Amino acid sequence: MIRIRDVHHAIGKARILHGIDLDIPKGGITALIGPNGAGKSTLLSLVARLAPLKQGEITVETLKIGACSDRDLAKVLAIMAQSTHVSARLRVRELVSFGRYPWHQGRPGAQDRALIEAALERFGLLPIADRFLDEVSGGQRQRAFVAMAFAQDTDYLLLDEPLNNLDIAGARSLMRLLREMADKDGKTIVIVLHDINYASAFADRIVALKDGRVAAQGTPAQIVDTALLRDVFGTDAEVSVIGGRPQVLV
Repeated sequence: MIRIRDVHHAIGKARILHGIDLDIPKGGITALIGPNGAGKSTLLSLVARLAPLKQGEITVETLKIGACSDRDLAKVLAIMAQSTHVSARLRVRELVSFGRYPWHQGRPGAQDRALIEAALERFGLLPIADRFLDEVSGGQRQRAFVAMAFAQDTDYLLLDEPLNNLDIAGARSLMRLLREMADKDGKTIVIVLHDINYASAFADRIVALKDGRVAAQGTPAQIVDTALLRDVFGTDAEVSVIGGRPQVLV
């Protein structure tokens, strides 16, 4: 479980998060949704220790953020951040291999190499594994970053807007793969999504943030309705149940 208690965060004088209390249970997919500036990416960064925790407490299983080592946390939790810029001219296989570093510390073994190849195959990257990142499409590059996080082989996987640069086919394929990882591999996936319909279609739980606070949380069936759209997103739209799950109609 990821346990978040009384977490506040500010950048300069701008307050981003206000007293977040949240439990993310182990297993399944939890989607963080909300308008721009709601604090979704900031919260994910604090859990992953990409930003310093200034006030409050976050624990991942038995590890307390700010007290545990980066290496210990990296063996439990992997993250694909929103910014996926790399300055070095890397091949796809080299990028994915970085996911194994917390385990081998620069001395990869047979198991590391096997997990890298498995990640490349799982994400459909084997045909382009030896291409440089600037030689592949934006969607392929995005999948490579997700594969790097997957290769880390952790119970928890945090993904910040992984559908960026993906067309509808790529987005559906990736979400189906994440659903499979949660169901068959027992992964706990926390994902920031802008598209509420992907969250509703694939997530077990949704946490809606607004103005740095938790505005609603529950299953898609429990919280995705016209009131949520009006109160959190400030828009009016019809919601219909399709395939047993609510979907927002444009």
